[in-house]
Amino acid sequence: MHQAVVSLIGRDHPVELPVWRSFWDRLHTGGLLRGEAAALLAALSTRMPDRVTLHALLASLDERRPPRPAGPFAGAVNIVGTGGGPATFNISTAAAFVAAAMGVPVVKTGSRAYTSRFGSIDLLTRLGITPTTSYEHTQAVLEHCGIAFAGFFVYPQEVTLLARAAAPLDIRCLGSFVNTLGPFLADMPVAAQVTGVSRPRHLRALGHAAEHVSRATGRSVWLAVNEAGADELLAFTTNTIRAYEDGADSEFALSPGALGLGPGRPDDLAVPEGGVERSAALFLDVLAGRCGRAARETVCLNAAALAVAGRLTGDWHEALAAADAVLRHGSALPLVERLRSLEAAHA
Repeated sequence: MHQAVVSLIGRDHPVELPVWRSFWDRLHTGGLLRGEAAALLAALSTRMPDRVTLHALLASLDERRPPRPAGPFAGAVNIVGTGGGPATFNISTAAAFVAAAMGVPVVKTGSRAYTSRFGSIDLLTRLGITPTTSYEHTQAVLEHCGIAFAGFFVYPQEVTLLARAAAPLDIRCLGSFVNTLGPFLADMPVAAQVTGVSRPRHLRALGHAAEHVSRATGRSVWLAVNEAGADELLAFTTNTIRAYEDGADSEFALSPGALGLGPGRPDDLAVPEGGVERSAALFLDVLAGRCGRAARETVCLNAAALAVAGRLTGDWHEALAAADAVLRHGSALPLVERLRSLEAAHA
């Protein structure tokens, strides 16, 4: 059995960079033993790896990526969660549109549903918006619309190969680690990334991942957690943010009272019954400002976080007011139509 698998199962010592390189080499050449890919995924998903193992894992994937254009998305931000937590409507996607309407350039990564009913890709597909297929395509859409949704090309090829090697086992059951670490697997050269973490027990390991990404790319990375266990900021409970930027890390809290936000509960953000069509309709209602206070303020808080993390402003109240104005005037809705029109023009 490969040393990477043995070490992850035994937890007796870290998996260092040369071992990861060897594992990926064997994965690419079909040299793994039957069951080794499944065993690796199961070991990673059972318990998050230590700092050395995680840094080496990410570094080994970084060095295998194909070349990409240098710094194509200067000043852009990303918002993406780790999955899990209460079933809510697509808050981060709504916040991405609102932030873009505020003038914040946004390039968002995401996936299809994994732990939720509908992932961001499921929603976008229903709205008639297709994710981009290359960095050049992403840059063109960003320049035209102020927002772009990156496709699967940003993720390492090794993730797909692992899923194939583990078949017929379902990676959605076996590979929860891939979904949890997903925000840090995407090679998206933005200036800042806001990542909601639904499971506090993963915060330490994801902090290691955020540290690696921030130091390797210069990206500002925020990890956000709250008592409700949501993988996005919530307006009605205290959110704790761990920020990794400028070679250091710090922590601060966002309190509803201090920000002038009102009461609410996770049920106010619930996914409606009726399938993806109803979910898409609710999403458009939110962007039009036709939603309850808790939903409106939660979207505004996440949009404001993108403005602050991206350093367009340091004033949370100013950012919240700008996001609220976008929702009240429905200013984000034209961006949906612009992306749809762009897709139709290239069909």
